[in-house]
Parts: sequence; C-alpha cells; structure tokens
Amino acid sequence: MLVAANGVGTDVAGQLLITAGENHDRLRSEAAFAMLCGAAPIPASSGKTTRHRLNRGGDRQANAALYRVVLCRLRWDPRTRAHMERRTKQDLSKKEIIRCLKRYIARELYRIITTNDHELAA
Repeated sequence: MLVAANGVGTDVAGQLLITAGENHDRLRSEAAFAMLCGAAPIPASSGKTTRHRLNRGGDRQANAALYRVVLCRLRWDPRTRAHMERRTKQDLSKKEIIRCLKRYIARELYRIITTNDHELAA
C-alpha cells in the first residue's frame, strides 16, 4: 500500500497514482517512472566537472509530491538524515542531495505501485 510508505500521505499517493495512470504496464521501468515524474538526472557537466541536474520536464505535480516526501523523510527518517550527512561530507550541495533522494524515492514508490497493481489483478 502506497500510503504505508514513510512520508507518503494521501495527497502524495493520489498524485503519484494519477501520474502513473490506470495502465501501469506502460511504465517499462523505474527509470521511465522517474522521467515521468521529472526526477531523472540529466548530465550537466562541463570541462572536468561531472555533475547532474534535475529534469525540468515531466509532471511537475508529481515532482512536487516527491519533494514533499523528501522533506518529510529528511525531518523524521534516520536513514535519510544519515544519507544527507554522508553526502554533505562528499561536498554535494543540498540541491544535489535532494535530487538524488527524489530519484531513490521514485524508485521505491514505483516498486510499491507496480507490485500493488499486480496483486490486485491476481
């Protein structure tokens, strides 16, 4: 169940289900779901610097829903807070860390959405 995930409320769950649509089979992978939500990284490197930026395409409401989950987890989830501290020590900015967390959360929620869909069909 999507609402059982840490940091996911009814508004976030509803938005992500709307974004995924009725036919979850059209989402071939978690990367496709992340791209649909606008949480897939896009290379933004120049010269010797290797970095990524957040995708500005996709469903902006789904992206905002993922952002709300990230903020909630940064406040209450010890694993996410430890991840933030570890990545901060690696000299990543807060913006880059949030981008990474959105991608991780999109991966986790994609698995929940697709497994619940197959359980309901059986």
